Amino acid sequence: MARHLYSCPLRWSDMDAYGHVNNAVFLRYLEEARIDFINGLAPQAEAEGSFAGGSVVARHEIDYLRPLIHRPEPVTIEMWVAKIGAASMTVHYEVKDEEHVYVRAATVVVPFDLAAGHPRRVSREERTILERYREEAVAA
Repeated sequence: MARHLYSCPLRWSDMDAYGHVNNAVFLRYLEEARIDFINGLAPQAEAEGSFAGGSVVARHEIDYLRPLIHRPEPVTIEMWVAKIGAASMTVHYEVKDEEHVYVRAATVVVPFDLAAGHPRRVSREERTILERYREEAVAA
């Protein structure tokens, strides 16, 4: 199975008073990686409406494994799909560099029909594409 890799620069403003990346900032990192992933999948979908319209986050789960201190090198956010439901998908992430894993996280994402104003089901085309990235969860 394939994993999506996203290079995430650390910004000085991401640091908190303790000198490491603030816990809430990791949500933004995960969001940037997830949007990059979904935008990269959209051209693969042939059916109109696949990966279009939007999505909403139903749940986040984050395990902070070690502090991430500012440095000029970016971190890598490695992500994959752990579960595909009828109307949701669960994406897992590792925020890491070559030496350490700093964060393990999961997000439940629900496809959303913006025009109709309600969630929608995962289409057959989306499921087929997402299956390429499906992999079991990594133990913390």
